[in-house]
Amino acid sequence: MKIRQILNNNVALVDRGGNEIIVYSKGVSFKKKVGQPITDNEIEKIYVLDSEDRLEHFSYLLQSTDEQLIELVNQLVRYGEKELNTTLNDYIYLALIDHISFAIERSRKEQFLTSPLTWNVKKFYPQYFQIGIYGIQLLKEFYSIEFPEDEAVSIALHFINQQFDEATLEDKVNDVRTLRQILNIIKYHFNVEFDESSLNYSRLITHLQFFIERLHRKENYDEESSLLYEQVKEMYPESYEAVQKIAIYILGKFDQKLTQDEYTYLILHVHRVVQRKD
Repeated sequence: MKIRQILNNNVALVDRGGNEIIVYSKGVSFKKKVGQPITDNEIEKIYVLDSEDRLEHFSYLLQSTDEQLIELVNQLVRYGEKELNTTLNDYIYLALIDHISFAIERSRKEQFLTSPLTWNVKKFYPQYFQIGIYGIQLLKEFYSIEFPEDEAVSIALHFINQQFDEATLEDKVNDVRTLRQILNIIKYHFNVEFDESSLNYSRLITHLQFFIERLHRKENYDEESSLLYEQVKEMYPESYEAVQKIAIYILGKFDQKLTQDEYTYLILHVHRVVQRKD
């Protein structure tokens, strides 16, 4: 690999087999000149971007970004890849450096943004939210800045966007809306507030997530538990009425009817969550 452009002491644009890539390592460009070689052993991180525009944008960002921030983002992405057990597209480095540098600039003016997606991400994407929390912990460690949880959500969204293409991400957002609507039906039917820290609430959320996935695939439980259905229907009439409302909503949104087994499981979950007993 030969140096095409020195961006700073730690970052260089190099030619590898006719392709331009960006390499990072502390002191990798120090006392080097354009045209000189860099060996693999000298490189800590290689960034490969899929378009010339992104490469140019990233090159500019790295030139004007302090070493601390580059190291912070490298640590954050390594942590995210480990948590998600995946390899992320290098575009995420560009997105995170861009986002976090602006967040630091805002913080110095005490301008902290609130996110309308905080509840959704915390409840339905906890693994990604934890990556965001790690991000604001790194910001405190590197820059001594205390960011609110909303900033963790903003960081988490970059990782969510990387994991899903646009169509899939839109489906996920719609699924979250469907789930919230079902929760609202239960909440307003019983006039209760959920104990979101309870085991029964967690079980209900998990059941509904899989339930919505089955609706997309048009899969239903087999009609095998009619006796149990009659029993729970008689034992928990209020929960049955709530599930009837959910069934009407599902019919309108997905054009699908609930089987007796779906009724049975939903009645049981609804009854448990409104009783507030784990």
